[in-house]
Amino acid sequence: MLLLIGGAVLRVSLTGQYLNYVKASLQPYLVTAGALLVLAGLFTLWYELRGSASSTSPEHDDASVEHDDGHGHSHSGPKVAWLLLAPVLGLLLFAPPALGSYAAGRSGSAVTARSEYAPLPAGDPLAITMLDYASRAVFDKGVSLGERRIQLTGFAMQGPQDQWLIARMMVSCCAADARPVKVALDGELPAGLADQQWVRVIGKYSGREIQDDVNGEAIPFIEVSEVTLIPVPQEQYES
Repeated sequence: MLLLIGGAVLRVSLTGQYLNYVKASLQPYLVTAGALLVLAGLFTLWYELRGSASSTSPEHDDASVEHDDGHGHSHSGPKVAWLLLAPVLGLLLFAPPALGSYAAGRSGSAVTARSEYAPLPAGDPLAITMLDYASRAVFDKGVSLGERRIQLTGFAMQGPQDQWLIARMMVSCCAADARPVKVALDGELPAGLADQQWVRVIGKYSGREIQDDVNGEAIPFIEVSEVTLIPVPQEQYES
């Protein structure tokens, strides 16, 4: 069990699959935990094999009787404990994907205000997080955005009034606390746009807003000038 759990943790940590469940900064802790579990499993296996080899020698016959049930059978634990393998095998064989449009459609947009908004750095277009754009658009009314061309990356989804949105899940620690940030797309969109399709959009601040039909939060628009369909990125969450 220790070997399987440790191996599963190491596998998802070293292949990048862990990014579907936790933020990137937690990788060193996952690798360390997985390595310790593997070492513990190897030590336990060595200890058990060493004990079995010792109990078969003549000088340990008396000691081996203590582990017998009186009917010639030795017991190492309940068989039901093997059911603990199920979640480990599930992680190895049927790992769930990262949260996407289905989860975002059932959670309200998580836009938070700041006390002040620092000037944007140089860059054209300037790539910023979804939360940074939405916060500046909703609470700063686009003052700090000005006429800058902004680049956002996220997945497409249908929003209120069948409006196309771009969204991305934000995490503080792991997928358990993930919440979406949503931005509505204003402008000409490609014909191949579909739910859960990842896109990179370039555009400018728009003063328009709509309300999220889940929690009533304001969803700002971005006036799109360019939309590019992209593959699913390895790191799908923002923090």
